[in-house]
Amino acid sequence: MGSVRTEQIKRTAKELIKRYPDKFNHDFENNKHMVAILVSGGTLKVKNQIAGYITRFLAPEKTEAAMEAEEEEGSE
Repeated sequence: MGSVRTEQIKRTAKELIKRYPDKFNHDFENNKHMVAILVSGGTLKVKNQIAGYITRFLAPEKTEAAMEAEEEEGSE
């Protein structure tokens, strides 16, 4: 079963990624720190949910890039 997140969490996370694409990556701890800096107000739980959604949202990019790199290494 997956985690259920509210539209507010998803909307806020997507807006942060859109505004600051270079500040987030696949590392939850980094994303948590950046969300704490960029989001004013909100509880710790909400900020962690936003950071978790961002991490999960960016994860497919990481796996696609990793697969391409492995394919290139294998063909050489």
